[in-house]
Amino acid sequence: MTERPRTLSIAVAVAVAVIFGLLTIVSGGRALFGSADMGAVVPFVLWFNFLAGFAYVLAGIGLWRGAGWAPMLSLGIAVTTAAVFAAFLWHVGFGGAWEARTMGAMILRTGIWIAIAALVLRRKKA
Repeated sequence: MTERPRTLSIAVAVAVAVIFGLLTIVSGGRALFGSADMGAVVPFVLWFNFLAGFAYVLAGIGLWRGAGWAPMLSLGIAVTTAAVFAAFLWHVGFGGAWEARTMGAMILRTGIWIAIAALVLRRKKA
């Protein structure tokens, strides 16, 4: 793979991380601190996602700057998101209330961060 596609891939990962992080902070903040009824939210998932949004932005900035810690932060986000998703599935499996959008969001978040972590860790090895 040439340097240009790698650089483009990292730039896309950075953009996804930062934009996704900002959107996560805004939507999570509205759900947590707004007055709207959000339905059957799962509090630990909502709080995790809101706080993780800040880590998304930090990881994106770190990746953009080429910081040595950023790939490991990306991996940490992927692992913790997968763990929270597993806990959410446990909650659902034992009859806890939940929203379909939470299931979709956790699938999306987990997939995105596994992809970003794999990309940047593979790049780090190269």
